[in-house]
Amino acid sequence: VRGLCPLKQIFHQKGDTTLVFEARFESGNLQKVVKVNEFEYQLTLRTDLYTSRHTQWYYFQVSNTQAGMPYRFTIVNFTKRNSLYKCGLRPLLYSEVDAKKHKVGWRRTGNEIKYYKNNAGQGGRQYFSLTWTFQFPYDQDTCYFAHCYPYTYSNLQEYLLTISKDPVKSKFCKIHILCRSLAGNVVYVLTITNPSKSGKGTERKAVILTARVHPGETNSSWIMKGFVDYILSDSGKAQLLRDNFVFKVVPMLNPDGVIVGNHRCSLTGQDLNRKYRSNVKKCYPSIWYTRNMIRRVMGERDVFLYCDIHGHNRKQNVFMYGCERRQQAKGPYVHPRVFPLLLSKSCPDKFSFPDCRFRVQKSKKGTGRVVMWKMGINNSYTLEAS
Repeated sequence: VRGLCPLKQIFHQKGDTTLVFEARFESGNLQKVVKVNEFEYQLTLRTDLYTSRHTQWYYFQVSNTQAGMPYRFTIVNFTKRNSLYKCGLRPLLYSEVDAKKHKVGWRRTGNEIKYYKNNAGQGGRQYFSLTWTFQFPYDQDTCYFAHCYPYTYSNLQEYLLTISKDPVKSKFCKIHILCRSLAGNVVYVLTITNPSKSGKGTERKAVILTARVHPGETNSSWIMKGFVDYILSDSGKAQLLRDNFVFKVVPMLNPDGVIVGNHRCSLTGQDLNRKYRSNVKKCYPSIWYTRNMIRRVMGERDVFLYCDIHGHNRKQNVFMYGCERRQQAKGPYVHPRVFPLLLSKSCPDKFSFPDCRFRVQKSKKGTGRVVMWKMGINNSYTLEAS
């Protein structure tokens, strides 16, 4: 994918003010555009590859813009009944001119935003529309719209390269290949811990973190990047954590889905976060190898905590899903509510304990959180971020 620029579609004559749309780039998603009138466009998203659903993630380029004109965009094939677009969420915009001239990156934008049920549908599935008005800041600018801040597979590779080239960080962060995806992309695993001084490294407990099993939940990659930035920093607390724990980090479980601009699935057309009980290594390599790696770690040391990082499309705040039996033991150290409660105390402006849930639903039995819990990791969580 890298380095390949799509061919420019120059199909407008001189003086034609039609916008030019493009999404044939890494993580891009847009299937079709219909020009309704001079400043109004109807957009259709591409479903996850080899499925007929999961239209949520969008990321596309717009060029041939006219400044100050009242454009309206309407995406017409969302499938979720509810959306944070009803609660004040706005689409993201990136302007190449703004980035060059004013160092301004992605920003939320759009007015008259509405999310509503429309008259269309397919296969018994009702469609919903998202509509917004917008004025481009510059003539002949190239702009991008996205559902959430993009974080591509190339972004991850560049980030890991800077870590491996850093003479200090590379001493306590080892980057390995966990496996290769169906399309042959590397799934990375990071081992982060300080070198042990007395050879007592096996006493350190393990913390296992994974992210981006769902490609459209890009915020999970930004949270993971924030965590890795912090744990590799020279702050006293980060050093203390590296002295006491071994961190195993899988930053991107579904690189294929990320590259092709899927919202939820891998190239099998399946939700990988329902496949942790599966033994089909060939179809779900990243899941199979992650579970295997965790089993191996559990044979070597205690696993203190497992957390899989996600983004949530319909709920606000940051919160966790944990696992508890109906008759939870009384001991405070084995209570799965303790860790989320501590998080809510240390960052009450961001983390919401009332939004946390601890019941294990039948539909979630194949998720990483439930499977790791059943394997014996008591503090087993999904972290959700709005």
